[in-house]
Amino acid sequence: MHNPALLFMLAPITRGLCAMVLSGLCFPLCGVMVLRLNMMNLRFLLMHGVLLGGAVALALQLPTVPVTIAVNLVLVAVLLFSAQKSQTGFGGASSATMVISMAAASLIMHVTDVPAKDTLDLLWGSPFALSNVDLLALGTLFALVVLYFITHFKTILAIFYNRDIARSLGISVHVHYTLMVVLVALVVAVAMKLLGAFLIDALLILPVLVAECHGIQKLCLRSALTGLSSAIAGYTLAVAFNLPPGATIAGTAAILYGTRKLLNFIQNKPYV
Repeated sequence: MHNPALLFMLAPITRGLCAMVLSGLCFPLCGVMVLRLNMMNLRFLLMHGVLLGGAVALALQLPTVPVTIAVNLVLVAVLLFSAQKSQTGFGGASSATMVISMAAASLIMHVTDVPAKDTLDLLWGSPFALSNVDLLALGTLFALVVLYFITHFKTILAIFYNRDIARSLGISVHVHYTLMVVLVALVVAVAMKLLGAFLIDALLILPVLVAECHGIQKLCLRSALTGLSSAIAGYTLAVAFNLPPGATIAGTAAILYGTRKLLNFIQNKPYV
């Protein structure tokens, strides 16, 4: 076992810890959006978008993060447009867009001779490999998400409760729904490349499931605190015992989720 106190003096590990703090607090807020607005299909679509963006970036020898963000934003725009014109709604449009994005990624890799392994490697980021620019990108994303929640919380609450009622109150539901989808898209696109697929699920969805309770404000607060605690605990264990950080943090979040399920069963509570 290494001495964590000494290791945390190293710049890469310190940057990784800062990234875990930002991600642990920010990602669960987007997870609340995903679960409350039934956008689970969007998460899978955006992961496919990262692969497509990675294939495009590698083929054109461009920076991967800006390209994957741009591709995911385009996919979101296509998805929202298709969902309006489709009788199957969001789910059907999401499935169709996933198929199209994977087909496009496969064709680009074949035509430009981009190895599939290089594209799939984009799914396995590491907190230890973050640069100051990467940390700045996460910090900017954190500020956007938190600022949106603080300035529009009542609007978010109304949309979560009932979109028709929110619309009758004069709220621009379509605009805010689109903003929420864009924020989730940005989180997945940036975090997938910088932190990896493990941390998307571990910090986007699981903290919300662990924190499930009555009241959106309480849910957001508990989700953020759960995400922060699992991120810091898992990262510290990974550093101390030389373990893969993504898997360790995901395992920590999974233990919290399993513990919550067990307590609910013992107490006969309906949550989660």
